[in-house]
Amino acid sequence: MLRLAILGRPNVGKSTLFNALVGKRLALVHDAPGVTRDWREAEADLFGDGFIAIDTAGMEDAPAGTVTAAMRAGTLSALEAADVALFLIDARAGVTAADRDLATLLRRAKKPVLLGAAKAENPRAVAAHLAEAHALGLGEPIALSAAHSLGLDALHAALLPYFEEAEPPVGEVSEENAAPLGDIDALEGLEDYAFPEAPERPVKLAIVGRPNVGKSTLLNALIGQARALTGPEAGVTRDSVEVHWAHKGTQWRLVDTAGLRKRARVSGALEKMAGAEALRAVRLAQMVALVVDATAPVERQDLALAGRVLDEGRALILVLNKWDAVTDREGTLAAARETLRRSLGQAGAVPIVTLSALTGRRVPALTDAATALYGRWNARAGTGALNRWLATAVARHPPPRASGRPNRLKYITQVKARPPTFVLWASRPADVPDSYRRYLSSGLQSAFGMEGVPVRLDIRASRNPYA
Repeated sequence: MLRLAILGRPNVGKSTLFNALVGKRLALVHDAPGVTRDWREAEADLFGDGFIAIDTAGMEDAPAGTVTAAMRAGTLSALEAADVALFLIDARAGVTAADRDLATLLRRAKKPVLLGAAKAENPRAVAAHLAEAHALGLGEPIALSAAHSLGLDALHAALLPYFEEAEPPVGEVSEENAAPLGDIDALEGLEDYAFPEAPERPVKLAIVGRPNVGKSTLLNALIGQARALTGPEAGVTRDSVEVHWAHKGTQWRLVDTAGLRKRARVSGALEKMAGAEALRAVRLAQMVALVVDATAPVERQDLALAGRVLDEGRALILVLNKWDAVTDREGTLAAARETLRRSLGQAGAVPIVTLSALTGRRVPALTDAATALYGRWNARAGTGALNRWLATAVARHPPPRASGRPNRLKYITQVKARPPTFVLWASRPADVPDSYRRYLSSGLQSAFGMEGVPVRLDIRASRNPYA
């Protein structure tokens, strides 16, 4: 599939065009220059022709060792991975000295280069600047306005010679928020329930946590290359960076996210947008690795984020990073387990992985734990086995009586996985206390190998045959 890299100096409209091509607001867009720092890619489409669009950071000259220099190096890596480059200039501002320098760089690159002039929604106002762009030596400029969907047909025509035979696209990982369970009363009396097989898809793992805990370093350590921007200062990552990765026969989508701070400490629209994008990555993920600094105790903010992940029905792994700097390892691990148990209750049995992303020590343990947890998150139990378990659970600990009468639990079945979701029919569902719900949920996790996975239990009223 054709890979198109969108390049240019900061704030010329690269991310706006990227979003228009992929048909989603994937990249953060803001008036401030330098919002995009890491390059990202997504499947795009122009008039039925599919390709991979790559959004890149604005290219500027900067001293070595700075974030700006690292951004430039990342953009050059994106150019190397592309088949065609689209060099954008700002049609309103005209050709600048930085544009001329970048044009010289691109002319020397062994890649086809198209010249685009963004923000050209007013042809008369930008006509002189478009004429000036011919001097860059990159051919006829394509007048574009992504915000107004103008010029995309001309861009498509310019790309036609480069389109290759499309490869089968990788299936999209769709948002899997809890859907309504629907009317499944017809399942009563069935011994087993047949579930359709889910199609093979990449496992989507989101890496989240507070700023400067090593999320981007962990992503780079997993894939074995410097894909995400890192640095000692907090807040280097702004956009969520999604990387496709094959490991031991499994396809993964790893998503590095911006650091999440307490709401009271969030300042500025840009940080709010980055935080919202990180939470969106959690909603779209299947697995979530919550990274914390092992040299500091697990904080309330970490626990709040863990609770949110579990409420979304996602499988959670707690990653204690910077483990090489911990002296009392047994005490630190025990304290983390106890904090999860007290704060998350039955969900506190989430797996804990200790590693050092900086040195690479024990990093493979994360994918091993995620693979095992993914299997439990997809677990399905037969209806017969579930009802035999229910009879034993009720005999061991009957539900409290309702208005002096027994509250009969009649039938249970699993209606979906990812996360495991069950429906239980009772004579008086409203009178089943939360403590007894937790007892049942904990029993389901233990009996059917679903430890550390959020379990959803919906209790419904049985149908009255005399109604």
